Amino acid sequence: MQNRIQELRKASKITQNELADAVEVTRQTIISLENGRYNASLILAHKIAQFFHKTIEEIFIFDLEEENLLK
Repeated sequence: MQNRIQELRKASKITQNELADAVEVTRQTIISLENGRYNASLILAHKIAQFFHKTIEEIFIFDLEEENLLK
């Protein structure tokens, strides 16, 4: 799943470590999210959205075609 985490993080001038600390995950998790290698749980997506004062939908780009491939 694509997301805007790196874009929002850089616009906020915070490091991966700072974001990781704020949402209570490791820096490696943030790296994996930014690179699209890991999909956030609903709880983590909510924490990230709250941190950036955005909705989940504004951060995470849901691809219906990608979802159909997983079925």
